[in-house]
Amino acid sequence: MVGNRLNKETAHQILMAVDDPELAGVSIVDLGMIDQVDVTSSGEIFVRLIPTFTGCPALDFIERQVVQVLKQQGFTRIDVAFSFDIPWSTTRITKKGIASLRQNGIAVPTTPDEDFNWEVNCPYCESLFTSVDNLFGPTACRSILYCHHCKNPFEAMKPIHS
Repeated sequence: MVGNRLNKETAHQILMAVDDPELAGVSIVDLGMIDQVDVTSSGEIFVRLIPTFTGCPALDFIERQVVQVLKQQGFTRIDVAFSFDIPWSTTRITKKGIASLRQNGIAVPTTPDEDFNWEVNCPYCESLFTSVDNLFGPTACRSILYCHHCKNPFEAMKPIHS
């Protein structure tokens, strides 16, 4: 699969196999972490990723997974870099990514207004009757919320927008 037969779209399909290590079944592609993929005719590949949060402890793991999945496709010259110049935002998450997050009990908020108010539908019952329980969740990119309708706690991606 190396060389001219591989293009950006094919590379994205290959990278779909790399899940966020803390979000089973949610790929880095669907999270919107892929910024750039360049493939040369000789089979060299460069992948630039955008971290969901600066200082995320999973970045080294994600990089190793990207290299591993590309090596499995026959690449030997792989360059993976993280860009800290381009801000990641929840608007980068694909529809498939939003659905996968919801299956994991994690909601994606709407764009916050000028006062930083944001709405979050419960991933279990879709109710908007939710509130932030703790802005600081299990990871830097998530918060803990509570649904007053179905009485379930749940996580939500923090509303980061560029």
